[in-house]
Amino acid sequence: MAKEGAQRAEETEQMIEKEGGREAAEGGAGGSLRGGDAKEMRAVVLSAFGGLNKLRVSKKAMPEPQEGELKIRVKACGLNFIDLMVRQGNIDNPPKTPLVPGFECSGIVEALGDSVKGFEIGDRVMAFVNYNAWAEVVCTPVEFVYKIPDDMNFSEAAAFPMNFVTAYMMLFEVANLREGMSVLVHSAGGGVGQAVAQLCSTIPNVTVFGTASSFKHEAIKNSVTHLFDRNADYVQEVKRISADGVDIVLDCLCGENTGKGLSLLKPLGTYILYGSSNMVTGETKSFFSFAKSWWQVEKVNPIKLYEENKVIAGFSLLNLLFKQNRGGLIKGVMDKLLNLYNSKKIKPVVDSLWALEEVKEAMQRIHDRGNIGKLILDVEKAPTPLMANDSTETSEAGEEEEDHEGDNENKERMPFIQ
Repeated sequence: MAKEGAQRAEETEQMIEKEGGREAAEGGAGGSLRGGDAKEMRAVVLSAFGGLNKLRVSKKAMPEPQEGELKIRVKACGLNFIDLMVRQGNIDNPPKTPLVPGFECSGIVEALGDSVKGFEIGDRVMAFVNYNAWAEVVCTPVEFVYKIPDDMNFSEAAAFPMNFVTAYMMLFEVANLREGMSVLVHSAGGGVGQAVAQLCSTIPNVTVFGTASSFKHEAIKNSVTHLFDRNADYVQEVKRISADGVDIVLDCLCGENTGKGLSLLKPLGTYILYGSSNMVTGETKSFFSFAKSWWQVEKVNPIKLYEENKVIAGFSLLNLLFKQNRGGLIKGVMDKLLNLYNSKKIKPVVDSLWALEEVKEAMQRIHDRGNIGKLILDVEKAPTPLMANDSTETSEAGEEEEDHEGDNENKERMPFIQ
């Protein structure tokens, strides 16, 4: 491991020297350029809310760190289901387009803003970003940045924050997972599902029920106790094994699964909604599908919850970080998770690596629920020629594609749920 650490340090120094030399050559002694000579970077740009054709890789002005921020040369970015919802405009109060999507990344610290402590240029880090992650360079507040363990690569680091923090918070902070409990998790083959399974394995005698597409079963069968086809009647299957039901239900689907999950809870059990992927049925937003899914959500009667001793909760990591200012709480959770990683008790599952120019194909794979683990955008990966020709633009921020059809839509949007 020491040898690997030395190699990584040498690679980091070489990368910084390369970038520094290039910037100096482009910008003179200070590396600072003005007007038409401004430093640029590649970024995935969403020109308007809608389908995959609204995404382009374009050139944008490179950001510089403000006070309390770190500038990160990005090596890899995480791709999550929430990114599909953002693309469609299926979130509450979305920002204006054009925008750069993405909420997590890994890379190397390239510059420090004023008053930043605890980090140095050249540190390998992973970070949460309030949009703008899918780019060659990002800036984000220091409270959202964490150092990468020596034996964790950049792809694993980009797959770590969202999935494992979400899983940990739901299991231990909201549902209070303890020895001997049982958990039902949907999309067990996805990034959060695999994180949930691994974290459950750190507690003795926890039974994990999982649902997933049948073609994933062979690959993930050893990660959960009981595995069911996502299209089967899993309620009856769970009750056949455990007549009383389960202690914790983790629901990223919503729709009719809400009522099913509540019906499976034992007394003092906890149902947690942390996503609503059933609302995304096509490439673009469908208000018919939206209405149909919400119509299937069982109306929650507080008196019934009281009588049955059940708990219903929701969890949104992004809201917790960026709207409710709980960065300190998340840092404590990250410290615990990194200790588990260093103890080799958990490890992020990476499904596949994609170039920035292949973001459309990567998104389609998530939409089709074809992934096992996390999809990663590898900033340094070269795209296949066909994908590059289809997805790359050289204009500023994809402006030639800006019809802003989503901006004029004043209809009700879904809550921001991760």
